[in-house]
Amino acid sequence: MYKVDILAIGVHPDDTELSCTGTILKHISLGKKVAIVDLTQGELGTRGSAKLRLEEAEASRIVQGIEYRENLGMADGFFQHSKENLIKIVSMIRKYQPEIVFANAISDRHPDHGRAAKLISDACFLSGLLKIRTNLGEEIQEKWRPKAVYHYIQDHNLKPDLIVDITGFLDKKLEAIACFKSQFFDPNSAEPETPISSKSFIDSIIAKNASYGRQIGVEHGEGFNVTRHIGVHNLFDLI
Repeated sequence: MYKVDILAIGVHPDDTELSCTGTILKHISLGKKVAIVDLTQGELGTRGSAKLRLEEAEASRIVQGIEYRENLGMADGFFQHSKENLIKIVSMIRKYQPEIVFANAISDRHPDHGRAAKLISDACFLSGLLKIRTNLGEEIQEKWRPKAVYHYIQDHNLKPDLIVDITGFLDKKLEAIACFKSQFFDPNSAEPETPISSKSFIDSIIAKNASYGRQIGVEHGEGFNVTRHIGVHNLFDLI
């Protein structure tokens, strides 16, 4: 009953919004089902609170038209590459049985992002091992390994291995980002300034998507990295 096509995983609520929401929205428009799993509540963020971040994440879920969003409650800033945390993610992968997983950037300004990328990627592999046992309630989960893991690009301007055309979905992406009012530009906020709270930061997201789009001859795009070779059945699927 939970089966989705894409499972987007981020270490902080708003990671997926900033980085791959255009791709999510496009694939929803194509009839694909998407779920989001946030590893932490972003409780170490300078602005807002864990409770508020959860409320904002739910508002963004509704804007995007996503059926399921869960938070695993790992320790923001201090989560480890541990058996306990791997099993938590494995359980989510087996629950939602995605064909594709989106994961944090392979390396980035925030150290949580690269660590989460490795944690998520390893969990995707382990989820396919029969002898790792996980449960959903009283039910033993079946093994499941996604066909592909794509790491969305975050703050650092990494060279993408592939770019998705998100033309026509940028405005809705910005609407989803704006749900995180505690974190991003709000002229009425009295909270401390941060590297991501200025209007120029949102402008940089727009510029980045325009730059990726230009590289493939479209209006806007989102970039992804992979740790394995990309294969296609038909060269005419590529632009």
